[in-house]
Amino acid sequence: MSDVEVIRAVSLGGLPHGFLGRSGGVSTGALAGLNVGYGSNDDRAAIDENRRMAISAVLEDAELATVHQVHSADAIHAERPWPQDARPRVDAMVTDTPNLLIGILTADCAPVLFADHRAVVVGAAHAGWRGALAGVTDSTIAAMEKLGARREHIHAAVGPCIGQPSYEVDEEFRKRFEADDPDNQRFFLTGPGGKPQFDLEGYVVHRLIAAGIDEVEALNLDTYADPDRFYSYRRSTHRGEVDYGRQLSAIAIPG
Repeated sequence: MSDVEVIRAVSLGGLPHGFLGRSGGVSTGALAGLNVGYGSNDDRAAIDENRRMAISAVLEDAELATVHQVHSADAIHAERPWPQDARPRVDAMVTDTPNLLIGILTADCAPVLFADHRAVVVGAAHAGWRGALAGVTDSTIAAMEKLGARREHIHAAVGPCIGQPSYEVDEEFRKRFEADDPDNQRFFLTGPGGKPQFDLEGYVVHRLIAAGIDEVEALNLDTYADPDRFYSYRRSTHRGEVDYGRQLSAIAIPG
């Protein structure tokens, strides 16, 4: 068992936060490492231990709030963890509660962490292509503002997600984005096989910049291309694996 890797963003400063991968943890087999996804078929005791290790690596003795992610644009105010069987069906959280880690699980989708250091409000969003297109990052920013944040003071970091060279899509996918905004064509390239490849990270960064926040940081880490470091739904599918792990990205306000 190796140590848990905690990838931090310069833009989020000293607030406890981290984009975690699969290093460390107690899961074995195809899900080996720090799998935190209860939606997987992994051993429940292993997932519990992995979550404990992940929390400890980011903020010792904190509580962890997660949601039932459904690829929506909805954000919720988190004040405490929800019971596992009563988690809200949303894709973003905001909080001003100290010692509460708000955590997003991903396996190719883009995790986005937010912070207003002046108002001391933080946010976390799960931005797959559906949620990103629908405006999940805009909803997160708006929810932070309801807690006293100001968008011109908000910093955001986009963590490990599937990279454009790894993300082949079809023409209907491309048309959906271009119908929303013709300028979205810039987030597509034609791959070696002649099919479009989508730049999810670039699109999420664009939405954050367009929202008028203070700083946007992209970590430029491709989950698909780095199997030793990250879980990837698409890579597992291409390999014919029956299951895949999930990694945690989380942020908190210290007590």
